Amino acid sequence: MFHSALSALTFSSGEFLTITERRGLSGAWSWVLAGGEQIWSPGFFRLLGLVPNATKASYDLLLSLVHPEDRHRLPAPGEVRQGHIPHETIVRVIRPNGTVRVLSLVMEARFSAEGRPIAVNGTALDVTDREQLSRMREVERRRGALYLTEHIVAFSVGLDLRHEFPFEMAQVHGLPYEEICLDPYAMIVPEERAAFQDAALTQIERRLFFQGTAHERLANGELWHFKIITVPVLDPDGVYLGRCGLKCPARSPIPISSALSKGLDQAVTGHHLRAARALLDWSMMDLAQASGVSHSTVRRLEEDREHRGSRSRLQAVEALRRAGIRFIPMDDGTLAVGKS
Repeated sequence: MFHSALSALTFSSGEFLTITERRGLSGAWSWVLAGGEQIWSPGFFRLLGLVPNATKASYDLLLSLVHPEDRHRLPAPGEVRQGHIPHETIVRVIRPNGTVRVLSLVMEARFSAEGRPIAVNGTALDVTDREQLSRMREVERRRGALYLTEHIVAFSVGLDLRHEFPFEMAQVHGLPYEEICLDPYAMIVPEERAAFQDAALTQIERRLFFQGTAHERLANGELWHFKIITVPVLDPDGVYLGRCGLKCPARSPIPISSALSKGLDQAVTGHHLRAARALLDWSMMDLAQASGVSHSTVRRLEEDREHRGSRSRLQAVEALRRAGIRFIPMDDGTLAVGKS
């Protein structure tokens, strides 16, 4: 009876692969080297963001979807034909819709009696969540260490205005962690607190970027002067996601993070674009050609008829930045436009 019950709870690796494929977590592929036939399972197509059997399976197609920084981790087609393959590797894949997944690839070569490679088989497992969790833990560790040593931190603000700080910030300021996440203004000295909070909340309510300075008392009694900047973040459809921010000593240059930079780019409006074009002596057509968008799109951007999260805005800002334009946040909540 025990053996029968145990058998009912076990299943083959093939059955396991079928179950995980149905959930979009795994896939398999093979390459018969002699005839050149390549076969992908439906799950492997789906892992790559492709419709099963709507595209011809090929190793070159797989390589083209691997993130450029990770392609060196996979053998070239010629190496595969010789049977020179890694047993296991992890790569990022950029799907046709732009999403990125992390795949663990296991490969095995089969050889003839004479030692010639005749086929290569592979399986793929989606480990995106595991890799993201690992990276998040490492980022959080570094964030905490940076605030302990340099008093610099990047943070996020949710729709409920809860601030996500590293735990070490509470340690540095000698305040309860939950208190500073719910009320970050509690770290500011009392005589400056109300004015700073009013100015920050006004910009948050208007969904504009905010920059200001404030003095804060640390747990060891030292008084530090900090610069704090927060910017709204929107998705490509213009949906407001919250804010990201950065806090650093006022005497230090602001170390702009990628999230903060994107938020500042989304704060660039039509009059900023017109001012930037004037500094470069560019026409609207010049900006359209430099940024890879249409003339009508540039016109909509300059008339503020495109939502702030649009990709075309980011493309236009990046084109202007390559040409030497700088968008500089000022303490009064405005963006200055300059040319370097």
